[in-house]
Amino acid sequence: MDKGLARLDPLAVHPRLSSRILCVVFGLLLLAASAGVWWLGVRTANGQNFDDEVWTLLDGSLPSWLRAMAHMLTASSTIIIISVALAVVGVAVAAIRRRWWLLGQLVVFTALCYGSELLKGVLPRPYLQNIDSSPNNTAPSGHTILAAAAAVVLVCAVPRAWRAVCALVGSAYALLTALSLVAAKWHRPTDVVMSLLIVGGWALLMLAFTRTTGMDEIGTRTASASIQIVGSVMITGGIMIALYGGYLLWQIASGLSLRAQWTQAGACAATVMLVSAASLLVFGLVLALRQLTASPLTKLGLVGAPPAPPSK
Repeated sequence: MDKGLARLDPLAVHPRLSSRILCVVFGLLLLAASAGVWWLGVRTANGQNFDDEVWTLLDGSLPSWLRAMAHMLTASSTIIIISVALAVVGVAVAAIRRRWWLLGQLVVFTALCYGSELLKGVLPRPYLQNIDSSPNNTAPSGHTILAAAAAVVLVCAVPRAWRAVCALVGSAYALLTALSLVAAKWHRPTDVVMSLLIVGGWALLMLAFTRTTGMDEIGTRTASASIQIVGSVMITGGIMIALYGGYLLWQIASGLSLRAQWTQAGACAATVMLVSAASLLVFGLVLALRQLTASPLTKLGLVGAPPAPPSK
């Protein structure tokens, strides 16, 4: 049947080549960015000072409303329960929709994310500065990977009408989880930003292999105003916030080596900005590229396959 549909319309069984190339390019860029974040935060003296300063001060610098929300996720069991619930709902929805290839993709994606957590025991952390936080490597953050990966599973599994909403919820959940882990002194800023980018990179590479039952069902494929608006806002917002966070880092860079007191407010603000930017950018890209790979617009995708001839 797939071969017959492919002859009628190749996009019935696989996304456009350009969409798959975009997934690979952006996926590799996010993975490269995660490596860059780790190198800057761990392999440079200013990076270690920045991480340690934020690790010490972030909780007291957060607005009261944000601190209250972040503290709701400071228990490991809470993060695990919510994340498992999101993932189970995603898998159940994919099974109900009979998206069997997608289920396979999600299994591979989950395995890659789990494997990435093992980097914590492999990556080195050189002694460059006297710090108050643990001298051992703590990157990447397993809880951040769990939260972000579970939300990605849900975004990829739900039908088109729910993708934008799930992307917003998933981004907010991943952001609050990441900030709560830093505020509770479980992790450094480098750990959580790196983790978000790792999840985003694996998710986009997974989407590059979308085909057949990994796509939306033929006859239901159409454009989505909510995905276009939400995806555009999340990606643009993520880029702009990241640029502003980078500007704050540049402003305080000269004082980090001295642990100057005037860098403290800027370091904490930059952390909130950069974690927010990473979460928005990752989920905005996943939302947009999931739509591109799941619903390529063609006549066959819109109206469905032609009826079979009547049997004699």
